[in-house]
Amino acid sequence: MKQFDVPVKYRSPLISAVKQRRKDEDRMKKDFTPTLLDGGDLRIYLARHFGFCYGVENAIEIAFRTIDENPGKRIFLLSEMIHNPQVNADLQEAGVRFLQDTYGRQLIPFDVLQPDDIVLIPAFGTTLDLERQLVGKGIHTEHYNTTCPFVEKVWNRSEQIARKGYSVIIHGKPKHEETRATFSHAAANAPSLILNDMKDAIDLAAFIRAEHTPAMFADRFAGMFSPGFDCTKDLQRIGVVNQTTQLASDTQAIAEYLKSVMVDHFNLTLSTVADHFADTRDTLCYATNDNQTAVTGMLEVEADLAIVVGGYNSSNTTHLVELCEQRLPTYFISDAGKIGAVGEILHYDYHTRQERLTEGFLPSGRPLTILLTSGASCPDAVVEQVINRLAELKRVEFRTPIG
Repeated sequence: MKQFDVPVKYRSPLISAVKQRRKDEDRMKKDFTPTLLDGGDLRIYLARHFGFCYGVENAIEIAFRTIDENPGKRIFLLSEMIHNPQVNADLQEAGVRFLQDTYGRQLIPFDVLQPDDIVLIPAFGTTLDLERQLVGKGIHTEHYNTTCPFVEKVWNRSEQIARKGYSVIIHGKPKHEETRATFSHAAANAPSLILNDMKDAIDLAAFIRAEHTPAMFADRFAGMFSPGFDCTKDLQRIGVVNQTTQLASDTQAIAEYLKSVMVDHFNLTLSTVADHFADTRDTLCYATNDNQTAVTGMLEVEADLAIVVGGYNSSNTTHLVELCEQRLPTYFISDAGKIGAVGEILHYDYHTRQERLTEGFLPSGRPLTILLTSGASCPDAVVEQVINRLAELKRVEFRTPIG
């Protein structure tokens, strides 16, 4: 896989050594057991896969190269480059200005843009409407588009099934940048609908079976379907694609459920399933799959607690937290600074969308085992800082930094 040139401050000698050793020992990526950092009284298990993915490193490389190659030019980002506070802060410190926030609310009006300005498209991609607005301002983004190739793969797959007469069902968070972008591209080619979760899928099944009226559909899925969507005919043939940072198991479960509904409703056989349901399993992101599977492998270890590091608005990171907290106490932090000197931790509760302080989160008087991972947009250097902070609190040194 391509090697990217990202700022050295995001790298970690420790994490790089761990990852390289695991890669050398497991080139086919079939071993999802965690890596042990053994400090005696503190044992930290690192997930087999975590941190920057291909799309994130690609976006960071393009962004910082653009800054270096265009001194004196005004450079804007359409919205956050990725969902990581350190990277976005570094870009702003370098003079990059954000046009919108992560929810699409305007921070700087497009009216200020001039044809010689540079506008970077974030890794999540953007909508066709926003692209048209930028082109209308004389701004061309071809060389400054950091859209993840795996997001574009979902767009391409949506277009392919649209050409075959399928409506596109998108499993994603309706307000997320990537979902908005994917919905825009899908809706340009076919009737499209967003499902947030399995509850939405179950409710949709009632409309597939024609158990409710179109008026009820418009009310139930308000703001989540493309203009002109007709539930009486546009649910006859469907395919499910995803926001690439969703839980892969959730996307697969929704797709399998809707497939079973179609099979029952249309009395399909194995040879006729494709008449009403498209096979879109190939839209799941490799990094999302690897990171989530690695957490599942890590959770097989007996531990006292888990720490997940990343941006609080990062969808893929939140899902890692979700997996961990099903098994043991889990703390979601953005950086090592959230861990206090007296054993307290300021962590994010994604259920309430607020930070909260927990005192005495590190059990005392006995050896401690912690599971540790990070989201796909979190620099390895931040993870190493968390490791060092925990080692400082427990007053240990790791005897086997690469176990």
